[in-house]
Amino acid sequence: MFWRSHVPRPAAGREYILTLTCTDGPGLVHAVTGYLMKFGANIMASQQFDDRLTGKFFMRVHFDAMGAPVTLEELRHGFEEVSQAHAMEFALVDVATPTRTLIMVSKFGHCLNDLLFRARVGTLNIDIAGIVSNHQDYESLAASYEIPYHHIPVTADTKPAAEAALLDLIDTENVDLIVLARYMQVLSGSASRALSGRAINIHHSFLPSFKGAKPYHQAHERGVKLIGATAHYINDDLDEGPIIEQDVVRVDHYFDPEELVAAGRDVETQVLSRAVKWHCERRVFPNDGRTVVFR
Repeated sequence: MFWRSHVPRPAAGREYILTLTCTDGPGLVHAVTGYLMKFGANIMASQQFDDRLTGKFFMRVHFDAMGAPVTLEELRHGFEEVSQAHAMEFALVDVATPTRTLIMVSKFGHCLNDLLFRARVGTLNIDIAGIVSNHQDYESLAASYEIPYHHIPVTADTKPAAEAALLDLIDTENVDLIVLARYMQVLSGSASRALSGRAINIHHSFLPSFKGAKPYHQAHERGVKLIGATAHYINDDLDEGPIIEQDVVRVDHYFDPEELVAAGRDVETQVLSRAVKWHCERRVFPNDGRTVVFR
């Protein structure tokens, strides 16, 4: 069993997160808070956004129901009437429940190591169902965490079968989130569509200017002054999915190529971990090719 240090978390059935999206209109906040008041719920945090360009309304409510003997299913069932009245798409989850996660990696392990450590110490509320790789480099690392390791080689000829095996694993393990932690294989359009909204990728922000195996060496040759990283949901277009988080770090002429690589790895791990955390905390909402992120 994956070991995790003791980090205080809400008891199951005590705290919940409600997220919703709908067409903007009057009375939406009142409808939501009025429903929660019926259960004596205490709203701990509430965030909302009205996108005037798209006419969409987004809302995230973190509340506790310690004063009412109510179950998650009862809360969901009861909110159906509110959602139908306002044509809302909504989700209601227990804060204590970890997100079932599959991590994918190739040859670069810095993001994988970072996610494993954060999960171990409890700063990411994820339940790692397994690690998938097209190489065997991190099999011993997975074993040290007692996490299943799935070696799925990929070639041009075996790619359809490899993706079928991946999708089957995701279904079998009831995976909710897939993290491409420097997984260096391009997923097909059909696989990307199957994982839409639940697969997060990380890449250096040099793309598309610096493509290939050594982008930081190319950046050094061009004398860049900023390097960065972008975490985004995958879609049919390579590295053009909805962006969740980005960050940069300033560099200068003192940095040699290896120092640029080290700085790039640091910013990649930070950006990816924030994106995973926000996704698991239900802070990210798709919005016509973009995202709304309640931090």
